[in-house]
Amino acid sequence: MKTNASSLSKEQLAKLPHVVIIGAGFGGLQAARALGNAPVRVTVIDRTNHHLFQPLLYQVATAGLSPADISVPIRHVLRKYKNISVIMDEVTGIDVEGRHVLMDDLSLSYDYLIVATGAHENYFGHAKEWRPLAPGLKSLDDARGIRRKILQAFETAELETDPERIQELLTFIVVGGGPTGVEMAGAIAEVAHKTLASEFRHIDTSMARIILVEALPRILGTFPESLGRKVVKELTHLGVDVRLNTALEAIDEHGVIAAGQRIPAHTVIWTAGVQASPAGTWLQGEVDRAGRVKVQEDLTLPGHPEIYVIGDTASATQDGKPLPGVAPVAMQEGRYVAKSIKERVQSTKQPAPFRYKNKGYMATVGRAYGIVDLGFLHITGFLGWIMWLGVHVVYLIGFSNRIIVMLQWAWAYLTFQRRARIITYVADSLPLVKPEEAPRQPVQSR
Repeated sequence: MKTNASSLSKEQLAKLPHVVIIGAGFGGLQAARALGNAPVRVTVIDRTNHHLFQPLLYQVATAGLSPADISVPIRHVLRKYKNISVIMDEVTGIDVEGRHVLMDDLSLSYDYLIVATGAHENYFGHAKEWRPLAPGLKSLDDARGIRRKILQAFETAELETDPERIQELLTFIVVGGGPTGVEMAGAIAEVAHKTLASEFRHIDTSMARIILVEALPRILGTFPESLGRKVVKELTHLGVDVRLNTALEAIDEHGVIAAGQRIPAHTVIWTAGVQASPAGTWLQGEVDRAGRVKVQEDLTLPGHPEIYVIGDTASATQDGKPLPGVAPVAMQEGRYVAKSIKERVQSTKQPAPFRYKNKGYMATVGRAYGIVDLGFLHITGFLGWIMWLGVHVVYLIGFSNRIIVMLQWAWAYLTFQRRARIITYVADSLPLVKPEEAPRQPVQSR
């Protein structure tokens, strides 16, 4: 049954096996594109209308890029595939036995399900108290909020007369020494010490304190320790105070308590850990400590070969070790499950168990320093930064986005300027307006 869905009528498409994909992040979108024009009918569900390139989200938060530079409408990405439709809605549950995905006013049946709902911040039991005071960085709204708070801190300090209050406003604490925390701390240091250096009249922005707090004895745990030490040295050169073995104990509106010490600070940013979406509860499967669903070698839910779980939602292992929650893993998993579904539909040989091909890890610190770990080779400094730039541009979706981002980076490198330094305010919550209609019964096709 090697049918090209692009040549089928709507009536013929409706008779094909139905694949529902929850989440249009790296894994979900890769799966959808790989299923484009395959002999299946695909529905992609996401709470937003856009795919977000999360590795560059910190640059939106630090005014280096604008939101549209790193995001693209999901419908635009999938527009050429006749067999794929997109629903912007919030999934509320999954009826595993009945094979339905549940939303507020819609129930969607499936033959195959791909769960790629990602992860959110892990506050280690303190989410209720700490999340409002120390926002994480998972969405464009998060990034805009952090950008607003960082820039507003300088504006408020310009009007302040109390030296202690000024120092509190100009102290920025980043919690967590992973790649996002390291990149965020370095970027804030550049904003304070370079970008804003000559723009204020009553405060000296070079006096801003940027503190990176890490509970473990080293940063960048997925990298070799030698690279972590080099990054600490580079962060220190940029003016970042790196504090290792420093566990956070409390957060309030005026700072934190870490390792028994009070640190006054107006801005606290959380990059210390993640936990999976509610998919574990929806699927009623076994989960690990981070709430990720344990899957089999073919990334299916045990006992349910029609359900695949990928990306940060999945707890997958290889050679007895857990796979990291990074974009390349999710992308490879997305392509794998798409191939698996196509081969099952076409009754051909099943693919071998999923194997992740590690192509290396990379991170950047500031405008001209990067680290690359290829396993057999470590690259640091300017060359590492150039490689980091190249890889991230290649993986951005959209030709115009690639051009715009390259131009923005070139301008920032030459001038230290960040053109997205816009402070905007929005209502706390804007209701999603939906057409009024009678509640719908579960549907068999869409």
